[in-house]
Amino acid sequence: MFFGDIMLEIINKYIWFISALFIFSSGFYFTYKFKFIQFRFFKMLKSILNTETTTGITSLQSLMMVLAGRIGVGSIAGIALAIHYGGIGTIFWIFVTAFIGAVNSFSETVLGMLYKEKDENNAYKGGPSFYIKKGLNKPALASFYAIIILFSYIGGFISIQANTITKSINMVIDLSPLIVGIILSIIVFFIIFGGVQRIAVFASKLVPCMTLLYIAVAVYCLILNINLIPNIIVSILKEAFNFRSFLSSFIPTFIIGIQRGIFSNEAGIGTGAIASSSISSDDSIKQGYIQMLGVYITTLLICGATSVIILTSPYNQFDLVNINGVELTQYAFRYHLGYIGDYFIILIIVLFSFTTILTGYYDGEISLKFLFKNIKKKYLLFLKLLTIFVLFIGCVISPTKIWLYIDLLVGLQAIINIYSIFSLRSVVLSKLK
Repeated sequence: MFFGDIMLEIINKYIWFISALFIFSSGFYFTYKFKFIQFRFFKMLKSILNTETTTGITSLQSLMMVLAGRIGVGSIAGIALAIHYGGIGTIFWIFVTAFIGAVNSFSETVLGMLYKEKDENNAYKGGPSFYIKKGLNKPALASFYAIIILFSYIGGFISIQANTITKSINMVIDLSPLIVGIILSIIVFFIIFGGVQRIAVFASKLVPCMTLLYIAVAVYCLILNINLIPNIIVSILKEAFNFRSFLSSFIPTFIIGIQRGIFSNEAGIGTGAIASSSISSDDSIKQGYIQMLGVYITTLLICGATSVIILTSPYNQFDLVNINGVELTQYAFRYHLGYIGDYFIILIIVLFSFTTILTGYYDGEISLKFLFKNIKKKYLLFLKLLTIFVLFIGCVISPTKIWLYIDLLVGLQAIINIYSIFSLRSVVLSKLK
């Protein structure tokens, strides 16, 4: 490992320590102020029934877009990375982020809806950059956040999704990464040129199917290995609260758990507010409930399913070098399902990562539109072509450095966004009342 990578890892740890403090502090504050709103599950389910729309997308499509962005590498490879680097105690803290992060997600969604705008095509756009600029009156910070989104999503998220697709295929099929990159680039090219409506429609049809399919396999693995579950739960709790080795065990487990949890459900980093702001409805509270439901589906169901599949396999016997994370998950699927598991995980990885690529591009496009008002079509065309190029490059480069850069940028996003929603807490509270 080069000196620069070592420095990047050290900076990453400090950034995420600060991020974890911000996320937990604001989460506990909003939980108290909003009277445990993240546990009103009936209202969450009721909120997705709204299908009225005049411009933009429906509430259900908004949920599917958010899930498409959240259910990706972080829910599969990210969980494997958490277990590999932080031990199984990280699973507990990943679940904790769902309940703490959900209320942060509610706040950012309400603010995103309140400060959203219409673009030149009469479509809605919004997110952290908009409420930082208009609510906090900090245009420089808003622009900085938008730039981070462009680098982290167009640069990092999309490349790691492409890399994961390529790795999962190459572990089973001898297919050149160049071929994978070309095929993937062509498919994404046609979809992102259709705009937000096509992305929303595509996500609304694909996400429910792939989610149910993945959970069904996890339930199957759970039933076959039900005798292992009690010991697994005890081990998770023991490692999660290993205070005997506070600095060497508890802190790393805690930080990695929070890091991977936030990476998978994106609660508190602001990107969920970008997708929810594209809806035509003005009911910000309803959208807040929908976003919280998305956090729970991603973390408790999808990440929980990945955890069950990995932990009920002899995962600690598998050696990993230059790890992406998907290798460990793929090994677990092969253990449970035989050769069928190899092809099943390829299908799941392709579907999960593909939808994340589409929503990642959308987040980048909205950020570019924020930075440049009345942006010319040729610049949007450049962003689309850049996305395709990054996607292609992601298929052939090493994943280790990509993960380092993504983690750093996501940590910065979280710090800026949590600071912003906490500063605007009175606005959210008055809207809720």
